[in-house]
Amino acid sequence: MIRSGRRGESARMKEKTEKGASLGSHENGLSHILSLVLQELSQFYKRDLNGASVLYDLLRSPWLQSLLKVYECLHQYIKRRPVPVTPHARSLTQEVAELLRGVHPSSEVRELRRLLRSPHLKALLSAHDTVAQKDYEPILPPLPDNIPENEEAMRIVCLVKNKQPLGATIKRHELTGDITVARVIHGGLADRSGLLYAGDKLVEVNGVPVEGLEPEQVIHILSQPQGTIMFKLIPVSDRPVSNQTMLYVRAMADYWPLQDPTIPCADAGLPFKKGEILQIVDQNDNLWWQARKVSDLSACAGLIPSNHLLKRKQREFWWSQPLQPHPCLKSTILSTVEEEDDMQIDEKCVETEELKEEEEEFTGSGQQVFVAGFRRSMRLCRRKSRSSHSPCYARCPNACYSAVAAPYEEVVRYQRHPVDRHRLIVLVGPSGVGVNELRRRLIGVNPHQFQSAVPHTTRAQKSYEDNGREYHYVSREIFENMVYSHRMLEYGEYKGNLYGTSTDAVRAVHDEGKICVIDLEPQNIQLARTHELKPYIIFIKPSSVSCMKQSRKNARIITDYYVNMKFKEEDLQEMEESAKKMEVQFGQFFDHVIVNDNLEEACTQLLTAVRRAQDEPQWVPATWICSDNQP
Repeated sequence: MIRSGRRGESARMKEKTEKGASLGSHENGLSHILSLVLQELSQFYKRDLNGASVLYDLLRSPWLQSLLKVYECLHQYIKRRPVPVTPHARSLTQEVAELLRGVHPSSEVRELRRLLRSPHLKALLSAHDTVAQKDYEPILPPLPDNIPENEEAMRIVCLVKNKQPLGATIKRHELTGDITVARVIHGGLADRSGLLYAGDKLVEVNGVPVEGLEPEQVIHILSQPQGTIMFKLIPVSDRPVSNQTMLYVRAMADYWPLQDPTIPCADAGLPFKKGEILQIVDQNDNLWWQARKVSDLSACAGLIPSNHLLKRKQREFWWSQPLQPHPCLKSTILSTVEEEDDMQIDEKCVETEELKEEEEEFTGSGQQVFVAGFRRSMRLCRRKSRSSHSPCYARCPNACYSAVAAPYEEVVRYQRHPVDRHRLIVLVGPSGVGVNELRRRLIGVNPHQFQSAVPHTTRAQKSYEDNGREYHYVSREIFENMVYSHRMLEYGEYKGNLYGTSTDAVRAVHDEGKICVIDLEPQNIQLARTHELKPYIIFIKPSSVSCMKQSRKNARIITDYYVNMKFKEEDLQEMEESAKKMEVQFGQFFDHVIVNDNLEEACTQLLTAVRRAQDEPQWVPATWICSDNQP
């Protein structure tokens, strides 16, 4: 009885469905059929027979309803799609223009003539005719008659250029003299076609035999801006298979292909500046890689010198390498940039009080609390170490510097997890640009979020000082042990006492859940670039000398003896030159650059950059992430 009942209900549903289909094909189509199916399934749904509830819920789902509506709209469009009145609208306008020549030249006729002659209307009508005639394919030349019977021995390749480069280079074989495809540029026209491969031997180009021609003559044939290029070639027997993964690197120096006499094709070269992120897409050639800039991944790739080639050519005029400090005791206290004392550039925050003691704490304008890290002794010992008057800070020999540095630094995209430690914020800039003042203001915005590292010193503790507040007071032996164990980011000596900023002090700030903000001499940046600290380097750059004359006209320079002097033009010029030297030698390490033309705006930019460094993805050395993943 149950089976017969089910068969009867199924027969009735089928009958109604067929009737609904015949009616709905002209009215509501699938929607009407679906409503009838749901009506029949509702009876099974109440009885819960054969899992009808699942099918019932499925057919009532919103996504299925939307899909059916889209289908019906497309079906209606196919039935009622517009048909062009004429597929030759461009020729019709020409006929109208001829007829208007015999008409009395009224204002309306002149306006119509002007419209018909306008390039925009001509282009619109040409596009209309192309769509109406469905003529989307390019016009290819007929195939030549003298094609060999062996199809594998010869291939005809037709490419249509549209003002974009072909994306392939050619060369002459040293032994046979044949013209072959040297390389196919990733993302270029030849690469996208999938018809040309490195090693293919060219026989003809646009019907011109290439035997006996120089590569330059073949390039001249290929240099037409647009049109069809037909190659007759002998394909390479073993096609190169690229199974390489994408590699991202940071350029550690500038490169200009037009200044490189050894590049195979200067036009195919990719110029880049230090600090730019490159995507390496092909490393099959040991000397010349193919890469493109991350800032423009849609562009065609270009040739760049390989890591091996750059190490061989690093002393040529188009390649410059910064000196990398050797991790020895004396190298960390040397500076290659001559600087003046730090200053404050805000007219409202100029120091006027004359301090008596040489090691008096400098806490910033209007502050009544000690702010660790803003130490006058630290700044003085930096300058003393740069002057190298003391024999214990004599300049290290050349062996203290690495003669060969990596031309490229492999990088990965890093997103700090909320439970991870904050990244170290390092401010770098020439003396006088206002690095210390910007750091003070940043910490003043939110002292519970930002803090500087408390420096270490070997000098005696004073009666009003607390260990760990102004300084960490340690013996000279402990200080030197910290230097030799690479726990000092920077250090120097002043009046027989050692001063320095340690990684322990930075770690203490991070352990409190705060963001540590310090300033370093640029030659010490490398010591801070570790997977534990993951520093974000911000370069504070001065504006032009003319702008600084206005913004610093009432500012003062604080000298050794706290004598306030107005800025002279030579002071501003020296600051500008010092900033240029820093960018030339260390610019590849800068993650962000702020021009300190206006102190308020610079402070706002600094706060934004610091928050982005903590919350947004950034490019960091791959070794930082690999070190984190090691057991």
